[in-house]
Amino acid sequence: MIFKNQRVLVIGLAKSGISAIKALKEEGALVLVNDSKTATQLESLIPEIMPYVTETIFGGHPEQIQEIDLVVVSPGVPLDLPFIQKIRQKNIPIIGEIELAFQLCKGTFIGITGTNGKTTTTALTGEMFKNAGKDHFVVGNIGIPAVSRAKEATDKTVMVTELSSFQLESIIDFRAHIAAILNVTPDHLNRHKTMANYVEAKARVIENQNEADYLILNYDNEITRALGKKAKSKVIYCSQKTILDEGVYVESGYFIIRLDSKKISVCRIDEMFILGAHNVENALASIAMAYLSGIQVETIKQTLMTFKGVEHRIEYVGTINDRKFYNDSKGTNVDSTVCALKSMQTNTVLIAGGMDKGSTFEALFEAFEGKVTAMVLLGETKHLIRAEALKNQFENCVLVANMEEAVSKAYELSDKGDAILLSPACASWDMYDNFEKRGEHFKKCVHTLKD
Repeated sequence: MIFKNQRVLVIGLAKSGISAIKALKEEGALVLVNDSKTATQLESLIPEIMPYVTETIFGGHPEQIQEIDLVVVSPGVPLDLPFIQKIRQKNIPIIGEIELAFQLCKGTFIGITGTNGKTTTTALTGEMFKNAGKDHFVVGNIGIPAVSRAKEATDKTVMVTELSSFQLESIIDFRAHIAAILNVTPDHLNRHKTMANYVEAKARVIENQNEADYLILNYDNEITRALGKKAKSKVIYCSQKTILDEGVYVESGYFIIRLDSKKISVCRIDEMFILGAHNVENALASIAMAYLSGIQVETIKQTLMTFKGVEHRIEYVGTINDRKFYNDSKGTNVDSTVCALKSMQTNTVLIAGGMDKGSTFEALFEAFEGKVTAMVLLGETKHLIRAEALKNQFENCVLVANMEEAVSKAYELSDKGDAILLSPACASWDMYDNFEKRGEHFKKCVHTLKD
């Protein structure tokens, strides 16, 4: 794409929007900025962007769109907004920050998506590249906009990229040389409306691949397994449950690579530092991506044995009077919280609730298995979750107004030897800017309680 002298409207002043503004200005574009928040709400960000923009529209949406050549949307902006539909009707191209990064980048992309496990898998894969001494950047939905590193990449750089369904909705030419779809379960239905739309958004990571590319799919998830039929690329399946004729799988407690007529044992599952069946699933995909990228098996093994996980994903925070606190703020949907609960080894007090994404919560209670002794609920969904709890004969629920109350009440409800787990099963946007802010506040509350 040509950006020089183009009038480009950037919608949304999140991290990716700010990075896009700077990159576009560097390319010689005339940048207009729009955000539905008011200038007062954005006052901390405005000084950072003003040297790069020619016009700003805050507190609403632009009425005149005739003179715009291109639109770049932040992932948080729904594409079905009426004013975006007007832009579409005028055949003005609409792309996201990931597509912009792809257009500006000389490197190749690894694209990692799925409902759960994206961040851990992206970080683990990036760690394998780091330990192998390979030129790479870890970017995307993990918190570092891809466009912020795109111009630094050479033709030898690999962009290890976490991709959300929101980011994939706005691609045009983006192509991942290696793509991975880890799993697909119900999520973000408030935005995608139907499960079919959500699956379609995830599957967009496949659409521009060709025969020279690779697609890593979870054989144990019916939806991802079926997506292999749509691929033009070479499909590599991963499985915890099935010994595959070709792929990466678990056999007799070992990670096994079976590719190119070779069968290679990587290491035992119990040698991996991070715990849980969900992390075995993440590791299988990382092993496949690293191996296909030419990383030595010994490096893959050493990384699995030393990688300590990511912040906000079942992150140990501290112990107070023999109660262990865990921050799983990244648990933004029910399946993710189910995985966290399965990782708990002791009785657990669960702190949950947040923004309503249209999810149902029945599966949450099926995973309790007598382990969860109490729930502390906050946010938009607290009444919904309590109603579902009562339907499932779970009565020990306490509703609170904020995180300070939640941490204090969870401590009161716990006994010595218990775990106290923040795993909301919901998005954070009803109370926080993002799940990171929520997790940081939880940790601050724990430390305050300890003091």
